[in-house]
Amino acid sequence: MSTSSPIILSIESSCDDTSAAVLKGRQLLSNITANQSVHKAYGGVVPELASRAHQQNIIPVVEQAIKEANIKKEDITAVAFTRGPGLLGSLLVGASFAKSFAMARKIPLIEVNHMQGHILAHFIEDQNNLPKPSFPFLCLTVSGGHTQIVKVDSPYEFEIIGQTIDDAAGEAFDKISKIIGLPYPGGPLMDKFAKEGNPKAFAFTHPKVGAFDFSFSGLKTGVLYFLQKEIKKNPDFVKDNLADICASVQHTIVSILLKTYKKAAKNTGIKQLAIAGGVSANSELRKRLKEMETNYGYETYIPPMSYCTDNAAMIGIAGFFKFKNKDFAPYTISPMARMSVAN
Repeated sequence: MSTSSPIILSIESSCDDTSAAVLKGRQLLSNITANQSVHKAYGGVVPELASRAHQQNIIPVVEQAIKEANIKKEDITAVAFTRGPGLLGSLLVGASFAKSFAMARKIPLIEVNHMQGHILAHFIEDQNNLPKPSFPFLCLTVSGGHTQIVKVDSPYEFEIIGQTIDDAAGEAFDKISKIIGLPYPGGPLMDKFAKEGNPKAFAFTHPKVGAFDFSFSGLKTGVLYFLQKEIKKNPDFVKDNLADICASVQHTIVSILLKTYKKAAKNTGIKQLAIAGGVSANSELRKRLKEMETNYGYETYIPPMSYCTDNAAMIGIAGFFKFKNKDFAPYTISPMARMSVAN
């Protein structure tokens, strides 16, 4: 098998989604994900329950990915897996499976940084046939655990330009939606209700932090105090104004993200702007990034919805670039709960 078209089985298990994908070179052959509904009852991901669910899901998900890719196990050239960051128990399940599979087949093992995977998802070749960014480009990576502006010089060179000093944007969405009374996960529901509301109905303050950094903790507290005050006057305030509250909060978070992103773009002189991570599925963020392209002449890159949330296809494309570099991991490698995108 030539290095230009290896067949890579990839495994993603950093949080509560068990995912397996098969790529031939950059071409995606399959991408299967099993979600875990057990966490809804607890209002957030329970690490112990997540790792148990991964153990149940990993073999069926891998079998389905291989079947859908229309290949045999013997065709697989290498195995890529998420080393971190993530929940250690969840990472252990994926890492253990990947190591065992690679050892049994005597094929290379490739460790992938989860955050690099999100960014490199833009280079997957599939039926969407979307344009790819060229290097260098900036990527606003926004998820439940991370909010960063990353300068991407190559598939192997990542530099953090700015990041959150407290809560991530996705965490802010989930925490505020919980305050409002929406079920977990609240971010997508807030996006849904916001479509019916007025984004300027209620004003919330923007944080004052470093030039390219973010902060969302103060916004969460500000929304809490605002609602407590209004509910004293009208106990049905949230129910009566749900769409406007969601629209106003979403508008504020997206405005904070893009105002800072625009400053970073101006400072670096880079006009190619991408987004990645779970919050890149947010409809207002996607719409307003496109408006920046129209209004300011940027080239913008928005991932398909299927690559926004955690998935193994993004691990596979990062694994492909490492395969080209013969950057293989030892079979003794261990997962890491904390890793920087610049690792």
